[in-house]
Amino acid sequence: MGDKKDRTSDYVNILRQADIFYDLTEAQLERIAAICSEVTPDEGEMIFEENSSGDELYVVANGVVDILVSPAIIQSALAGQLPGPMTIATIRRGQTFGEVALVDQGLRSASARCAAKKTLLLVIPRAELLKLCDADPHLGYRLMRNIAADLAFKIRGTDLAIREQLLWGPRRR
Repeated sequence: MGDKKDRTSDYVNILRQADIFYDLTEAQLERIAAICSEVTPDEGEMIFEENSSGDELYVVANGVVDILVSPAIIQSALAGQLPGPMTIATIRRGQTFGEVALVDQGLRSASARCAAKKTLLLVIPRAELLKLCDADPHLGYRLMRNIAADLAFKIRGTDLAIREQLLWGPRRR
């Protein structure tokens, strides 16, 4: 993407599009951009696996990422042939993923797979981001408030999907 100054400017423009960076100042966005790195996964490449450890937040700068869960986690091996991972969300430009591991340092709750050619992701390491939040409590408050709102939105969507599946999915006895 060019030299360091150009990259930081490009990263700020990408971060500005993501809801979790809403209401941050230009200076705050520049500090976050300075800790970003980028990855360009190949189409079909796994970015991370469900139940793996992780401490990065990802922002889709370009392309598409599918978020997948494995039914094997909740279905018995005795049930026979288990289907492969199921796509539960598709993340596009300006959207983020990896927030859960960022917040609690737990295992990844889903897998992420690159779903398009020319996908570019910004990677924000947890430790560096928390240092910024500690150094600038106003930034930390706004960012954590926005992450909480984003996660609440995603939880509500998942809740709706579960309700639809329970109401309209096949009945099991």
